[in-house]
Amino acid sequence: MHVRSKKFGAHRDTTRTVFRQLRQRNCAPYVADAGGILNTPVELLTWRFLLSQLRFPLELWGGAECTVNRVGDVYYDQYVFSGHGNRTLEDLEMFAGLGLRTLRVGLQWERFAQTMSWTSADTIMRSMEEIGLQPIVGLLHHGSGPSWTDLLDPNFPQHLSAYASQVAQRFPWVTDYTPINEPQTTGRFACLYEHWFPHHRDMRSYLRALFHQMKGIALAMAAIRATQPEARLIHTEDAGLTYAVPALESFRVEREHRRWLGTDLLCGRVTREHALFNFLLQYGLDEREVLWFEDHPCPPDVLGLNYYVTSDRFLDDRLDLYPPFMAGGDTGSEPLVDIEAVRVRPEGICGIGEILKQAWQRYGLPLAITEAHLGCDVDEQIRWLAEIYADATAVRKTGVDVRGVTVWGLLGLKNWNNLCTKNDGVYEPGVFDCTSTFPVPTDLAALVRQLAHGQDPRHPALASVGWWRQPSRLTIPVPVGYPIPSFV
Repeated sequence: MHVRSKKFGAHRDTTRTVFRQLRQRNCAPYVADAGGILNTPVELLTWRFLLSQLRFPLELWGGAECTVNRVGDVYYDQYVFSGHGNRTLEDLEMFAGLGLRTLRVGLQWERFAQTMSWTSADTIMRSMEEIGLQPIVGLLHHGSGPSWTDLLDPNFPQHLSAYASQVAQRFPWVTDYTPINEPQTTGRFACLYEHWFPHHRDMRSYLRALFHQMKGIALAMAAIRATQPEARLIHTEDAGLTYAVPALESFRVEREHRRWLGTDLLCGRVTREHALFNFLLQYGLDEREVLWFEDHPCPPDVLGLNYYVTSDRFLDDRLDLYPPFMAGGDTGSEPLVDIEAVRVRPEGICGIGEILKQAWQRYGLPLAITEAHLGCDVDEQIRWLAEIYADATAVRKTGVDVRGVTVWGLLGLKNWNNLCTKNDGVYEPGVFDCTSTFPVPTDLAALVRQLAHGQDPRHPALASVGWWRQPSRLTIPVPVGYPIPSFV
């Protein structure tokens, strides 16, 4: 790589040091974990400059929807709905045929506990190893664990850690893990909105569930690293931010602080000075358990952000514009409606580019978009993925360390129209359509293949913008005079 000496000559020796250390670890420059290899502030600054100059294509990852969630005593398994469990090798070969080399894969705790058999996991991992796919192994994806535990069980973290240790010992060659996908979303849906087991509807339960999940992640990674010291935490969270009318600014600020709370805990940043410290104590958490993370930090090696067209939210106090059942907010008694920002905010959604910048400024950690999917017709899906990839590429050129974009729902998704609360048969295709006997590639597959091979996206649908960028998206009258918020 050539670096212009006029701009960077003073750091030529440091540049040689950086690349020497990268080579010693057999790391390609664009995937190296600078925080674990480089030692001095100058070296880290050098790394960030070099990253901004790289011309390697942004990596494209993939993943089949792998949620196993519980409603009452019923478990809904997306691998069963898509048929992936019965076509493991064939599906993985199709994914590799697109040019994908890294795949998020679910070895879900609940699935193992139901059979106490490694057959399914062995088939998945053996097939990936034979094909040459790099796995990012998930252990819990919107679930609450086997029937004998749940998110509010004080021993939940230790139980998850024990399962993580079993997985690591069985597959010691695996280095990348997501012990729990989107713990914030899971905590809200299970313990704040009562959609999923254990079906609670209060802030105290939600915070307790979040803390149990975050401690579970930290203990799981410690158990995994006891077997595989080089294991990396690829931590994923919903990336949406919140807007509001002026009268609801305090509610918006609280949500923005909560948006980062899980990752703040993992990074050991929740101290007595944290904006939510007293809030956490108010809702029943003990000071010792809050500060436990400060003494046991487990920062992500890559912070994954999942972003959907409905991720950005808008808090509206004009209750007369909405059906009564939509009012109440997070606690059920808040004087507001929490609506998709795309439907009411004149500027539309924030976009993943701005969110990547916010995460980079807050943490300085390597980033990835770990879910990119749109439930719509294939032309709109093509526009959404192309926009996500373009935004990530543009932000990366400014020096933000973005590692990859994940095409999510390769085999489609089922029941997400009702938040997976019942099996009503509603299916939305992904890169492949599974409504027939065997998955059939859609037009989205061609775009995925282009991006995976470093090509510019080409498709007639890209001649126009997605529906989320058009005036027709607004279904609620625009509020008058609300300010552009300063995000926390």
